[in-house]
Amino acid sequence: MLDLIQENFISLLCAGIAGVATGIMAKLYRKINGLIMSVMAMGHDDLFRYAEFYILTNEITVKELENLEHIYKGYHALGGNGTGTEIFEKCKELPVVDKRTKYNPYYTEREL
Repeated sequence: MLDLIQENFISLLCAGIAGVATGIMAKLYRKINGLIMSVMAMGHDDLFRYAEFYILTNEITVKELENLEHIYKGYHALGGNGTGTEIFEKCKELPVVDKRTKYNPYYTEREL
């Protein structure tokens, strides 16, 4: 038995290392997948919350549009659905204003 182990030591060592590496990779995959899902969920929330506000007020500033585009690109790159694209396109069609004239009372003390 000892002879068999000595003859196959390298093979047994490689098999053990491969098993450990596979376990580590599986754990990392689950964590990275969870991280991607979390970032995508935050992108979805931001995209839809901001877009809803801009569509509700029927105006958007250049800075807001640029910020929304950054959020959309990140969300879309992670596999966001077509609804995100549709709502982003609606925001691109909104009247662009130099300064916001309508505010959401939920976020500020100003009336809508």
